[in-house]
Amino acid sequence: MARPLGADPAGQAIRRANRIRRRRTASGLALAAVATVVVSTGMAQLGDDSGGQGTPIVVIGDPNPSGRPIPSPAVAAPAPSPGTSVDLLVGGTLISASGERLELPGVGPAEAVHLLPGGGGWLVVGAPTTAGRSLWVAQRDGLVQVLLAGADAIVVAPDGRQVAWRDGTGLLVAGVIGTQLIGPVRTPVPADAKPVRFVGDRLLVRLHPDGAGHALWRPGAGEFSAGADRSTLSVYGALPDGRLVGRLSAGDPPQSCLAVLEPEHDLKQVGTGCGLQLSQDGAGGISTDGRWLLVNGWLGKAARALLVDLHRLGPGMTAVPAGPPATGAIAWTTDSDATYVDEAGKLVRVDVDRVRAGKPADPAPVPGVQPGDRPVLVTGS
Repeated sequence: MARPLGADPAGQAIRRANRIRRRRTASGLALAAVATVVVSTGMAQLGDDSGGQGTPIVVIGDPNPSGRPIPSPAVAAPAPSPGTSVDLLVGGTLISASGERLELPGVGPAEAVHLLPGGGGWLVVGAPTTAGRSLWVAQRDGLVQVLLAGADAIVVAPDGRQVAWRDGTGLLVAGVIGTQLIGPVRTPVPADAKPVRFVGDRLLVRLHPDGAGHALWRPGAGEFSAGADRSTLSVYGALPDGRLVGRLSAGDPPQSCLAVLEPEHDLKQVGTGCGLQLSQDGAGGISTDGRWLLVNGWLGKAARALLVDLHRLGPGMTAVPAGPPATGAIAWTTDSDATYVDEAGKLVRVDVDRVRAGKPADPAPVPGVQPGDRPVLVTGS
């Protein structure tokens, strides 16, 4: 069983939110006026020359907090469910690692949740729809605002301080201050290019839908340039020294290889290891100390999550089965403990020592989650 976090920012935020709601109930604030759906003074459209087709992306804010609707306080707070090792978003409810719950009204189906700096709230990336993706910011007291609507792809920096998204023919990056997106920077990009992840002060961009080729762009330092990489298929994350770990195809016949990539030298490969059967879905995550990679692949004909020792990257490298395949984010809570959600919506908690001893993790239902609800892990520090 993965050890729980020593500090639980989400739990602290939820407890504070419940206290705020009780005070609001006692003081008779339930009769607050209903705010309009879109505050006219808080709506601004980014870039008249976006070149996008269809409905433009809109950034929505509310500079006047006094005009916000007050969340309806619950008559009786739901009893906390048994805790998990991570914070989760299930439907529109945030469940902390200690089992406490906070309703986030207005949040739709999500594919990623990031903690804001200092535990001041959460950024929620919406699942793709016919109208594009949305980005919500949820505060500690349960207030929810829409920051983006109609985006093609949205990526949040690991520290929650920046957001990148695709808009028509352009790629934009903006800072996150409180509940606002500020200082957007835009660059034209190829038709199929999409943001993947932040790498320090740069943004990693996938050039093609099949993943072949990536490039780095530093916002504010000129327009995007495709660079020389045309072989990297997936990037799983960064090592403590800033280098990246990705997947590529090499050899004749082609086979999957893991590679260490140097961001300072146009994603040059500085170490490779081949022979593993790796999935094309790109799901994977690197431990905080940079030693372990948890990645989807196959052992024989069985699809599994694999544990790879990156310290032994090279010829003859091997992997051990860690559990069922992962979907979405993989959260490393310590150097040797990781958690993810499998295809059935169950929580899988991986202990490196047990996996290395031949004991893969077993999925477990999330307490209090109804059939059909899919948990989303909260990431960030």
